[in-house]
Amino acid sequence: MKAKDVMSPHVVTLSPGNSVAHAAQIMLDNSVSGLPVIDNDGELVGVVTEGDLVNRMELGHPAADDLSTPEATDDFIKSHSWRVADIMSQPVVTVNEETTVEEIASIFSSRKIKRVPVTREGQLVGMVSRSDLLGIIARSKPSPIADGDEALCRSIAARLRTILHVSISPTVTVVDGTVHLGGTIRDENERRAIRVIVDGVPGAGRIQDHMRLDKPELAQG
Repeated sequence: MKAKDVMSPHVVTLSPGNSVAHAAQIMLDNSVSGLPVIDNDGELVGVVTEGDLVNRMELGHPAADDLSTPEATDDFIKSHSWRVADIMSQPVVTVNEETTVEEIASIFSSRKIKRVPVTREGQLVGMVSRSDLLGIIARSKPSPIADGDEALCRSIAARLRTILHVSISPTVTVVDGTVHLGGTIRDENERRAIRVIVDGVPGAGRIQDHMRLDKPELAQG
């Protein structure tokens, strides 16, 4: 799935000459936490987010009495200017319509951002937000369920071997849909990981955990 499949094509925007108060009001009116800024040529030149507005003089941010450093000057401008052009974040992280949702999720995580504009030849064509990705999860459907205990057992064993990347996996038996896990494990984290893997196999029902720690004395400290 790609950006063009999940993006919101109708995006509320700001212009660099808009006031900061106007930007805040537009965010409130549209229940969004960030807005792209478009210049007179239709080019995306910045983004204004809630984070750009929290350190404002209207909220009691202290007025600077010393502008001797670039950092202090920048802070003064962002907290006191009334123009969007002075407070917007730039350059803007963008994606194109063919960017996959996996890549977008990675961008959200690494850049610690909540939304990303989608552009085509420098022109804004949409916006993808975290909520758009959550929608994918909410609409997802489970994979076809393995038919019968033996098929389910094979599916679980294969998934464990693939994800754990070890030659020896926990023993797996399935009886009337109940999954029984045996064998030895390194530690409690591995136990939890194995349970997560098994839970993710379509058709896996109740899990009976019979796995033993390889060196239980270490677990006791």
